[in-house]
Amino acid sequence: MNAAPADQIRLLDLQALDVRLTQLAHRRENLPEHAEIRALEADLTQQRDLLVAAQTEESDTARDQTKAEQDVDQVRQRAARDQQRLDSGLVTNPKDLASLQSELASLARRQDDLETIVLEIMERHEAAQARAKELAARLDELQATATEATQRRDAATQDIDAEVAAVRKERSEVAAEVPADLLKLYDKLREQQGGIGAARLYQRRCEGCRLELNITELNEVRAAAPDTVVRCENCRRILVRTPESGL
Repeated sequence: MNAAPADQIRLLDLQALDVRLTQLAHRRENLPEHAEIRALEADLTQQRDLLVAAQTEESDTARDQTKAEQDVDQVRQRAARDQQRLDSGLVTNPKDLASLQSELASLARRQDDLETIVLEIMERHEAAQARAKELAARLDELQATATEATQRRDAATQDIDAEVAAVRKERSEVAAEVPADLLKLYDKLREQQGGIGAARLYQRRCEGCRLELNITELNEVRAAAPDTVVRCENCRRILVRTPESGL
């Protein structure tokens, strides 16, 4: 393939732009905010689960406390009725009196037991409330941090995308000046060779594979006409000759 030396050198400009696009894509994909947001999302998920568990405990203990307080109230009411019967003097049978007094003593013990249970449940409920409040505050903090990280990521992404658009525009302008057959070969090689389709020959070394040409290869390049598109024997990329090639 033949191409004017100026067109071949223009491939280096095109290659530089393609390298820049690759760098920008890598930078966009590896913004530190991506990892930060992933970590925050994991923390948020865990925090939400902990908050739901604490809120469930708070709800359950509130229900248990209400039930226990109702049980205490029922015992108190029953004891009040029995005490009223005892104080009324209507119960005169010694056996009935003894039974009534025994029941009052039993109700008193039952009331003490239930009030102890109420206190225990109240302590659990207060602890669950405090835990839920703490977790809710922590969740709000994490959400605020995640929102701020997302805003930073979006701003960085927008900046990169704007630069990508500018580089792509410049690439289109440069590519339009490269002969179609040369551009086709360059794009094919770039796809095959990890993004590098053309490399400068600098001081007898291919800047694509970083290997120095041997004497035979150098003589072949020296003998090639200026408009001949030469290829590196090692990496097969287009080898662009410049005044610094060392020929």
